[in-house]
Amino acid sequence: MSSTASERRLLLAVDAPSLLHRNHHARLGTELRDRGGRPAWALHGMLRQILEVVDRFAPDAVVFGLDDRRRSVREERYPAYKAGRAPKDAALVEQLERAGALIDALGLHSLTPPGLEADDVNASAAAWAVRSDWDCVLVTSDRDSFAHISDHTRVLRLIDGGVEASPLLDPRRLRTMYGVAAENYLAFAALRGDPSDNLPGVPGIGERTAPLLLEHLGSMAAVWADIDHCGGANLVAALDSWCEEAGVARIGRRVLSRLAAPEARERYEFNVSMMAGRTDLDLGLSPDVPGSPGLLPLDADRVARVVGHLGVPATTDLALRVLTEPPASAGR
Repeated sequence: MSSTASERRLLLAVDAPSLLHRNHHARLGTELRDRGGRPAWALHGMLRQILEVVDRFAPDAVVFGLDDRRRSVREERYPAYKAGRAPKDAALVEQLERAGALIDALGLHSLTPPGLEADDVNASAAAWAVRSDWDCVLVTSDRDSFAHISDHTRVLRLIDGGVEASPLLDPRRLRTMYGVAAENYLAFAALRGDPSDNLPGVPGIGERTAPLLLEHLGSMAAVWADIDHCGGANLVAALDSWCEEAGVARIGRRVLSRLAAPEARERYEFNVSMMAGRTDLDLGLSPDVPGSPGLLPLDADRVARVVGHLGVPATTDLALRVLTEPPASAGR
């Protein structure tokens, strides 16, 4: 028997690389270094933001996803994956390499899945929450995790303005923003494409047309089935009916011709396979074993020592308050 949302425990899953990249560029001018003299502005910025998120949501457990920086199964399959991105600054690379050790030293929990990315950890965290009857908040600065939004999972997208000014997306808000149901966001993204990952979309099907297809046909499985078995007749009728109601020119046959092109379905299915996160990773959480990595509260001496090494007393004070006291659940 599933619990109500107010009764469920909460897992916070953090896309660490996206936050580290963002904080590196935002805080580069501080040139903050830890007590060992090493660059620490991105690490401190990420940690500070997560402490503020923990303070807001009072989670029961926290897991950080990291990218495997040695190997990428997606790049092996598609060498142009993420091509065109600027080379990473050496100071950022160093902090990316040290992030897992910092997280684990605190008593939180990091996961670097072999050949995979933090996005896969987020996908598995969302799936774990459903199986375990927990709630989940995914913390990221990217859109990739929007595909995992559900009745159990929300996404806090950290952008300009800090934690309090960042949008918290649930199924209702996602539909308002993009015009698609949460369960159709992956299909929407695959049709649209993702320039940041160098994944072109289906030619002629962009951010305006994709939601119409998914809204009026229900799913891309229904779209492809209609094209295969009815020549796209239902697709054309549904889109043209909407156009008549909206008082705009008909688009049904134009959209059908683009989706019926030989490369369209191949491009869509390829994008889905590249964008879909792995949902079967072992997160390494033992929520019924007190003191297990990732579970809150943490040991105060450990937190004081590890966060104190960054040399920012105000952040150490915040960490001690939000990480070493029992979760309060009020901000959920």
